[in-house]
Formats: sequence, C-alpha cells, structure tokens
Amino acid sequence: MEQEIIAVIGSNGKTGVRVLNKLEDSGYVTRGLSRSTEIPFDWTKRETWGEALEGVHSVYVTYVPDLAVLQAEEDIKAFVGLAKEKQIKHVVLLSGRGEEGAQRAEMVVKESGLTWNIIRASWFMQNFSESFMLDGIQSGELILPEAKALEPFIDVDDIADVVVAALTRIDLNNQLLEITGPEMLTFDDCVKAIAEVTNQSIVYKGVPVDAYLAGAKAQGIPDDMAWLIKELFVNVLDGRNEWTTNTVEKVLGRSAKNFGAYVERTYKSGVWSISN
Repeated sequence: MEQEIIAVIGSNGKTGVRVLNKLEDSGYVTRGLSRSTEIPFDWTKRETWGEALEGVHSVYVTYVPDLAVLQAEEDIKAFVGLAKEKQIKHVVLLSGRGEEGAQRAEMVVKESGLTWNIIRASWFMQNFSESFMLDGIQSGELILPEAKALEPFIDVDDIADVVVAALTRIDLNNQLLEITGPEMLTFDDCVKAIAEVTNQSIVYKGVPVDAYLAGAKAQGIPDDMAWLIKELFVNVLDGRNEWTTNTVEKVLGRSAKNFGAYVERTYKSGVWSISN
C-alpha cells in the first residue's frame, strides 16, 4: 500500500524546514513545497498550486508574507477549494495571535468541511537569530518600533513539534491550538539576555513606529511590508496577547522551552557574533 504524502508549504521557512525534517526523521513520506522546490508552490501564482497538491493526504500551510494581510483570506479560500478538489483530508494552518486578518483565514479553514487544525502561535524566539532582527543583534543595536506590551515568545522547535503532532494524531483533529512560551518578556528583556550570554554590548532601542517606517522606506522596504510591520507592532502588540497558554505541555507532555534555553542553544551556533 502506498504511503500517504504529507506536504509542507513553506518548507524553507523557520517552521516549515523543522516540520519537514521531523516528519522525515519519523519515517513519513513528505513533499516540501516552496517557490524554489522541484515541484514549486508560489502563493502569488495559483497556477503552481495544482501539481503541488496532487496526491497529497495532509498539508501544513504557512502563508507568506503573513495572514494579517488583506490578500490572505482570498488566497486561503482558493487554496481550501482546490484542496477539496484534490481530495486532501487534513489541513494544518499556522496562524498568529490577535490578528484580525488571520482569524478570518482561520474561519475559512474551520468551515471548509476538511479535517483541520489551527496552530495559533506567539512571536518566534528565532526572530532574533533567523530573521529580520538578526542584523541589529549582530551590529550591537536592535532598533524596532516601540512595543508597549509584553510577549510570550515561543521557540520555533516547539511550534514544529506541535505541528507534527497535529498532522499525525487523530485525537487532535479539529482543534485550535494556541501556543506560547512560558514567560512574558519585552524586546529589551530578550536583547539583555542575549547580551549577557554572549558577553557582548548589545542594546535595544524602541522608536516611534512612523519614524521607524520612514527610515525603512528610505532604505527601500516595500509598502506591503511597511503596512505589516505597523500592523504587528501597533495593533498586535497592544496588550491583547499579554498572557500565556499551557497548550504545548498539553499536546507534547512537556513544558514549552523558555527564552534562556533558546539563548544558550543559539549562542553555541555563533550566529550572534558582533560584526566588525
């Protein structure tokens, strides 16, 4: 009997690459999908979707640039429609906390008639080491829009473990799994923790969002990304998500990793070495 294929959309991304590796290590048949894979998948080119989803049983979906953007709901509707045509059985969608656009996309998946899971995650710890904040850490000064709220940052490895569980355990079917790290932190707290462990001078500077975006636009940031940054820092980080969940522990039987453990592990990789 031919094994069922689990597809991972965004297989080069922070969560996607980890989910793909964990599934393969456990012996599942997988299909990694991105704009650069052998069978490509591009959210902006719907003509790529059909071949990518052919013969797939379950699919993990990450949306680029973010489910908060206006185009996301329409794209997820089209995706779900095609998934049903292709007889895909189970869709696991990565979502964000407190994002109105993301919640509209979530409803599309929930009401699709497919078996589903929503993985609604807090901000990633790995944004400090694998994403847009890394340059600031390496330069010794992380400049971001002011964020008044605390955030329960989550380790991406915990997200991946929960996603794999959702893809492979029927007892989790048709559940929204809202996952966070175990502690409430500011961006300044995070930078200080990195500076202490690396024994380097690294500071956090919060600036008014409009001033930050003016500088970013002068450096060529696209308008849609500028909109997304403002949405995340002004609206999502307004206090609406200032609480933690114990979902990681419920699903995995262990506590979510704290920020200190992430910093110690990441420090050993050398990624935070200050550039000269």
